[in-house]
Amino acid sequence: MSSAVHADRLARLRAELKARGLDGFVVPISDEHMSEYVGAYAQRLAWLTGFGGSAGTAAVLPAKAAIFVDGRYTVQVRDQVDGTLYDYVGVPQSSVAEWLGANVGAGQRIGYDPWLHGIDWARGLAHALAAKDAELVAVDSNPVDAVWDERPAPSAAPVAVHDTALAGQSAADKRAIIADWLKAKGLDTTVMTALDSIAWTFNIRGTDVTHTPVGLAFALLHADATADLFIAPEKITEAVRAHLGNSVRIHDRDAFEAALAELAGKKVAVDPDRAVAAIFTALEAAGARIERHRDPAVLPKAIKNDTELGGTRAAHVRDGVAVARFLKWMEAHAPQGGLDELSAAAKLRALREESGALKDLSFDTISAAGPNGALPHYKVDETTNRAVETGTLYLVDSGGQYADGTTDITRTIAIGRPTAEMRRRFTQVLKGHIALATARFPKGTRGSQLDILARQYLWADGVDYAHGTGHGVGAYLAVHEGPQRIAKPSGGQAGTEEPLHAGMILSNEPGYYKAGHFGIRIENLVIVVPQAIAGAEEEMLGFETITFAPIARDLVEGALLSPAEADWLDAYHAQVLEKLAPGMDEADRAWLAAACAPIDRGAAALAA
Repeated sequence: MSSAVHADRLARLRAELKARGLDGFVVPISDEHMSEYVGAYAQRLAWLTGFGGSAGTAAVLPAKAAIFVDGRYTVQVRDQVDGTLYDYVGVPQSSVAEWLGANVGAGQRIGYDPWLHGIDWARGLAHALAAKDAELVAVDSNPVDAVWDERPAPSAAPVAVHDTALAGQSAADKRAIIADWLKAKGLDTTVMTALDSIAWTFNIRGTDVTHTPVGLAFALLHADATADLFIAPEKITEAVRAHLGNSVRIHDRDAFEAALAELAGKKVAVDPDRAVAAIFTALEAAGARIERHRDPAVLPKAIKNDTELGGTRAAHVRDGVAVARFLKWMEAHAPQGGLDELSAAAKLRALREESGALKDLSFDTISAAGPNGALPHYKVDETTNRAVETGTLYLVDSGGQYADGTTDITRTIAIGRPTAEMRRRFTQVLKGHIALATARFPKGTRGSQLDILARQYLWADGVDYAHGTGHGVGAYLAVHEGPQRIAKPSGGQAGTEEPLHAGMILSNEPGYYKAGHFGIRIENLVIVVPQAIAGAEEEMLGFETITFAPIARDLVEGALLSPAEADWLDAYHAQVLEKLAPGMDEADRAWLAAACAPIDRGAAALAA
C-alpha cells in the first residue's frame, strides 16, 4: 500500500482528534481482551501505519508521530512504515510515556481508549503527562474507528462445544475449581477477559481470531460455581446452550460493562495483566472491592491433563507426517528453481490439510528464504515474497490447529551446498537445542534458569539471538500461552516467573540470525515430565520431546558434536522414523529412512 494512503489516514485521524478537542492519541495493537493476536476489526495500528507485526504502538501528535516496536521488528517496521510520517522508537530502550513526555506541551490533552490498555499503563502515562502539565483523557469511542472506512465487523461466527473427551475435564468441574479458589480467598466473583481462558473454562472454541480458536466473550465467575457469559447472541447455538447448562447465564456481549456496575460491594478479583483499564474504572465507579489476582484459569490451563497430553501427542504425529512430506518435496523441487516463499507455505498448508483433521494454522507460517530468514518474526506477503534460491538457507516456522492439539515446529534446510559458516552455526544451535531437550532440573526451577543451556555454544563464539528460547503452547488453543516461558530474566524479575510444572507444554527453539544473509532455528515442542533418577534427593523434572520431523543432517558439522549429542540426534531420528512411517506411503517412507539415518560417528567422535 502506498505511503500516500497512510499519510491520508494519519491526516484524517489528526482532524478527528482536533474535532474532539484532543492533541494526541495512542494506538496499540490490542483488543478489549488484551490479546496477543487480534481480530481484523481490532487491527487499528496496521490500518493506520501499515505495520504488520504482532506487537507495537503508535503515538500521534498534531505535528509529530512515532511507532514503538521491540527488537524483533527493527527491520520490519522500516520496511512497512513511512519514516517521514513516524519516528521509529525502540522498546524497552524507550517508551510511549518517555516519548510523549519529551514531546507534549503544557495543557495538551492526549487521548487513549480505555478498552485497549491496561490500568497500570494508563496510570503510568497519566503520571508522566501530569509532570508536563498535560492530561491523559479516556475516550468514549475510538477516533481511529471514526475515520476507518469499511472497518471489518467483529466475527459473528458461532462458537462450538469442545467435547470433554478432548478436554479431559468438564466445564462444570472447571467452574467448581475456580469457585473453590474464590471461596478460599474470600472473594465473590472473578472477571475473566482473556479469550483463551474463557474458551478453556467453558470448553468452547471459536473462529473469531485468525489461527486462535476462541470466541469473543467476557465472563464473570462466582463463588457459587455459577457464571455469566457475555457473548453475541448469534454465536450461541442450541448445542452450546445445552452444553453450558443452567448454571451459566448467557448475556449479550454489549451488556458486560453494565453488569460490572451491579457488583457494588462485592469482592472482585481482576487480573491487571489481562483486564483493560475500563474494567477497573467501571468496578471502582460501582463501588466494588477490587483485589488483584492472576486469572485463575491461567495455571490449570497451562498444566495439561492426561487427555490433553495424549491428544497433543497424536496431533504432533499427524502434523509431523505433513512436515516430513513437505521437507521431501522441498528437497526435490527447490534446487530446480521456481519456488518462492508463498508457494512453499501454500504447499505446506495443503499437505497439512490432506489429513482431513486440520482446523486452521496455529499462526501465519514464517516461510523465509535467504536473508528473510534473518528476521525472526518475518511474515511473507506479495511485496516481500522472495525466491528460494540455491546456495541459501530456507527457514520455515509453522504449526497447525487440530481438535486434539496445537503444533509449532521450525526447520531450517540448505538449498544446495551449505557453507562452512552455515554448518557451524546450525550445529551450535542444534547443540543448544539438545542441551535443553536433555536437561534435568529440580521442581521449582524457572525457565530463565534453563535459558543459558540453549545459548552457551553460541555465546562461546560471541553470538546470540534476540528472542526467547521457549514459550508455552495451548491444547487446541493459543500457540503462545503463559505463564511458562524459557528466556533470559526480564528486568531482573526472575523470582516472579512461574516455575515449570509437570504437564506444561513449551517450545525449544534456539536460533541464530546473520542480518542480510540467513537465519537458523530448530524448534520442537516439549512436555515437562517427572524424572526418576536413582538416588535423587530432589523431585526432578525434565522434557519429553513431542515434535517429530527430520533435522537437516547435511547442516550438521559432526566434528562439533560430542558422542552424547550424536547419540541424541540418532535416537531422535529413530523416533521420527518410528512415529511417522506408519502414516506414509512407500516412497515417503524410503525418503524418511534416508533423512533419519545415523550421522557419521567418526566425525562426532572428534568432538569428544
